[in-house]
Amino acid sequence: MPMSQNFKDRLFPIASPIAEHFHTPFHVYDEVGIRETGNKLKEAFSGVRSFKEYYAVKALPNPEILSIMKDMGFGFDCSSIAELRMSRQIGASGDDIMFTSNNTSEADFIEASNAGGAILNLDDISLLDKVPALPELISFRYNPGAKRTGNNIIGNPIEAKYGVSDEQIIDAYSKAKQMGVTRFGIHTMLASNELNYTYMVQTAEMLLELIKKITVELGIEFDFINIGGGLGIPYEPNKKALDLTAMATEITSMFKDFAKTEGYEPGLYMESGRYMTGPHGVLVTTAINRKEIYRTHVGVDASMSSLMRPAMYDAYHHIDILGKENASDSEVVDVVGSLCENNDKFAVQRDLPKIDDGDILVIHDTGAHGIAMGFNYNGNLRPKELLLTEKGKVKLIRRAETVEDYFATLDFEKEELSLS
Repeated sequence: MPMSQNFKDRLFPIASPIAEHFHTPFHVYDEVGIRETGNKLKEAFSGVRSFKEYYAVKALPNPEILSIMKDMGFGFDCSSIAELRMSRQIGASGDDIMFTSNNTSEADFIEASNAGGAILNLDDISLLDKVPALPELISFRYNPGAKRTGNNIIGNPIEAKYGVSDEQIIDAYSKAKQMGVTRFGIHTMLASNELNYTYMVQTAEMLLELIKKITVELGIEFDFINIGGGLGIPYEPNKKALDLTAMATEITSMFKDFAKTEGYEPGLYMESGRYMTGPHGVLVTTAINRKEIYRTHVGVDASMSSLMRPAMYDAYHHIDILGKENASDSEVVDVVGSLCENNDKFAVQRDLPKIDDGDILVIHDTGAHGIAMGFNYNGNLRPKELLLTEKGKVKLIRRAETVEDYFATLDFEKEELSLS
């Protein structure tokens, strides 16, 4: 279901004074919920010899959130230099970072290899020649092609730009071995927001079978398999949650069977982002306009520049009207922002309690791919971020963008190139 009752019970009684002090719109995240989910994940896979979650920084790139992850013993899945730098700023280094980039430049590899390094998870066999100095540990991202089907967000693996093909995977590890690599990992990412736990079990099974095959061919063992992210959350009320316990039980059993037959047990890594923080964040916004034409449009002071999932994916995000959760009178409305785009809508033809100007709307499940996917179309500015701490305090963890920020890149030293 959307945001937990525990989060709601702690946030809703104080939401109005928070809004009065910090002013809407803002995202607010729940430290208690994030830690509970992290501990649940660790406990579920405690039977595996070596389990590690690499939090997907792209889901919610904020140093305060990353510090919570580091405190729980998690690493960081980074796809860019900015994400890498943020992870290093909070103290992560070396094997705490999985650098899974694609279409990567040599300059990016140089930076990834500096300042304590990172696990390089290469997206293509050709990248072996572009890493300035190969580390002792290399991983490849595997794309199984027609052997698997992706879900509706990731798409068909054959059409994906990611990963080493099934036909190339043996050659990739063979070449890495010849170039002096002595430790190996393997990674794949085939699903996004997947609620069917068996899909993730099949992914783990696929990788374990594949490394058996590679071991026979090349005589190498694997430090880890990384089944990627993709653990889903139920955005809609009454939708069944992912069965983490069943998933962990079946995967752990496969690892123990592997150890019996192969004589060693690789580590199990994953890079959950949405599962870790998605349900533990909400976007708080205020109703500012009401328009009655062919439909009733309720205008709020946030736009899809603060949360673009509904516009981009036609995604559902549950909405509560503060103080009207149990109201008997309702109406069907579109909840809209101010951008010059007709898809700038948080809800379309949604049955909600009657909304008046000044009402506070709480849009659920924005703790992942909310602020992270923000943008500045129409000169719209991204909102502030807050954290509801374990001690019940609310602190600012990112200020709102300003008009000065928007114009900052226009303040530069003039430069011209004459070609005549």
